[in-house]
Amino acid sequence: MRILLGGFAVVIGAIGAVVLTIGNESHAGIGLLVAPVILAISLVLFHSLTLRVSRDGVSFAFGPGLIRKKIPLSDIESARAVKNHWYHGWGIKKISGGWLYNVSGFDAVELLHKNGRKTRIGTDEPKNLLAAINSAIENAPKA
Repeated sequence: MRILLGGFAVVIGAIGAVVLTIGNESHAGIGLLVAPVILAISLVLFHSLTLRVSRDGVSFAFGPGLIRKKIPLSDIESARAVKNHWYHGWGIKKISGGWLYNVSGFDAVELLHKNGRKTRIGTDEPKNLLAAINSAIENAPKA
């Protein structure tokens, strides 16, 4: 996570330096101001991923919680620990068979839904998340 934050800071600083260098000589400076604003908003929205496993389901929220999702336990067929490919990247991504939600690293837990779709949730503690999900599924009330 520190690498990601550091990368954002370097990019924002570099763009800021270019804008200061260009000054009022060009309207390109105004265009360059948009990039650090977008990066800063992305940093706030995606700086962390908070996961919760309860009797109701698996829920997760990025950053301050504006972007969130909840998957009911009744929709989950199974769960397993997986490694994401480097090209999946971070953020919210459409991947083969489903969606990936991740803020850093390559470890994730993949949920197989009863309808065949998949959801991968990035975590730095895949064994603990998998154990919590499996425990919740086993202890969920049967319909």
